[in-house]
Amino acid sequence: MNEFLLIFRRDYVSKDGQPSPEQLQNSIKPWQDWLGGIAAQDKLARPLQRWDGEGRIVKQNKSITNGPYAEIKEAIGGLIIIKAADYEEAAEIAKGCPILQLGGNVEIRMAVSADSH
Repeated sequence: MNEFLLIFRRDYVSKDGQPSPEQLQNSIKPWQDWLGGIAAQDKLARPLQRWDGEGRIVKQNKSITNGPYAEIKEAIGGLIIIKAADYEEAAEIAKGCPILQLGGNVEIRMAVSADSH
């Protein structure tokens, strides 16, 4: 079984891309159900990590800048690490993510463990 990072992104800049407070409130239970279903299958390696607005970028000249960055339209809303056999299974799990109902997307990356080197 491999581990995959699911990164939840949504438009956090444009006014039209923002869900209403009611839509956000109504999305809580679907998130709980979706994450609970993954956990019940023993496929949730690490629970939801909400992005706290903090971040750093190390640039080529070794300078470090703080985030978030106003020039980008999409921002990371959170992430989880799941267990799946391959990208196809990880994508099937991601298809149920409630962020999709709010106009967002899910990026899938294979996590490389320290054991694999």
